[in-house]
Amino acid sequence: MTARSQQAVTLMDNPLQLITDTFTPQYQVNLSIQGLDGNLMLTLSQAGRVVAKRMISAAQRNDPRRVERLVQSIAFGIAIEQGHSAVAILEAMTNGDPLPLPPAAGAQEAPRASRL
Repeated sequence: MTARSQQAVTLMDNPLQLITDTFTPQYQVNLSIQGLDGNLMLTLSQAGRVVAKRMISAAQRNDPRRVERLVQSIAFGIAIEQGHSAVAILEAMTNGDPLPLPPAAGAQEAPRASRL
C-alpha cells in the first residue's frame, strides 16, 4: 500500500488523524468538543503559546478533502505569520506539493539565498 493510499484509508477511518499527524511533531495538538452539534475546537500551541486556533464543524470533519484543505490552510496561516513568502506557499499548494510546516520557533533557518 502506498503512503498516499494509506493516508486515504486513515482519513476514512479517523479524519482527525491527519491533523494530529501533521502538526504533532512541532506543536501540541488539542481537540476539544464545543457542543452537542459535533463541532470541535483545534488549538495548536508551542512553548505555552497558542499558534493557531480553528473551529472544525462536524461536516468539515467528516469530509476527507475538507480536512486536507483545513490542514493546508492552517499550515499556510502559520507560515505567513512567521514571515514566509505567501506567493511561494501558494505556488506549492497549487502545484500539489506538500506544504512543509514552518520551522519551530528558535530553529535555525537556511540562509535566504539557498531557500526556494
